[in-house]
Amino acid sequence: MEKSCPECGEKIIGRTDKKFCSDYCRNAYHNKANKDSSNLIRNTNNQLRKNHRILEELNPTDKTSVPRTKLLAKGFSFEVFTSIYVTKTGNQYFFVYDQGYLKLENDFYALVKRN
Repeated sequence: MEKSCPECGEKIIGRTDKKFCSDYCRNAYHNKANKDSSNLIRNTNNQLRKNHRILEELNPTDKTSVPRTKLLAKGFSFEVFTSIYVTKTGNQYFFVYDQGYLKLENDFYALVKRN
């Protein structure tokens, strides 16, 4: 049985379990398959990465507090996060992966790291 490359359609020569004719075709095929399908997804992922970097930078000791203006000055977006954790007392922590924040009084935020 003759197999053909799913990327370019060329005949595959070599091992019987080989799926692609070359490394170039293999990489091109998987890059297309894993490409973000829309600008919305790409922009959201970029903002999540940016938010995570900002929280990591401002919270080197795993627990600190910063003013809202400092977060905004670095380009932090409060609309993009990965999860919410509600404590027994009703406090809402917003998390960007393992980095979280909690709104405090006087426009300050407590930054925490989930272990």
